[in-house]
Amino acid sequence: MTKTPPRSPRPEDLATAPGPVEHPEPSSNAPHRGVLVTGENGEDGPKAFYIHIEARPGKEDDVIQMLREIYGCVMDEPATGPWFGVRYSKTTFGIFEAFPNIRGREAHVAGGGGDIFRDNARMNEILARPAHVYRMDVLFNKATVGE
Repeated sequence: MTKTPPRSPRPEDLATAPGPVEHPEPSSNAPHRGVLVTGENGEDGPKAFYIHIEARPGKEDDVIQMLREIYGCVMDEPATGPWFGVRYSKTTFGIFEAFPNIRGREAHVAGGGGDIFRDNARMNEILARPAHVYRMDVLFNKATVGE
């Protein structure tokens, strides 16, 4: 029998920033490049992105608008499967999106959502640091990807 860890009594623990590694670039008012991409394409097969997004204080509504615009773009992308725009805390947001293969993920990057992230002036205005895009392989899923 596996023991589960005890639940935290502190609600603020629920708002800790997600992501596999701490962001390599500290938050500052200095201009940044908008997006940092890590991870490998690897072998073909189901793929995903997890994108960690930190809003500048007071720019949270602008980040929500950006997510709304990206959502509008992915609705017209046949290879973009499950897509989730999420909020972890007042200033911490994320996107999880899945694709049937590398080609589908690359088509997504070349599309409107990618264009939004390539708008460095806008990203510098609303994000505290570059959005961190993690390339991932999908090992298991309960969703139909890309249909």
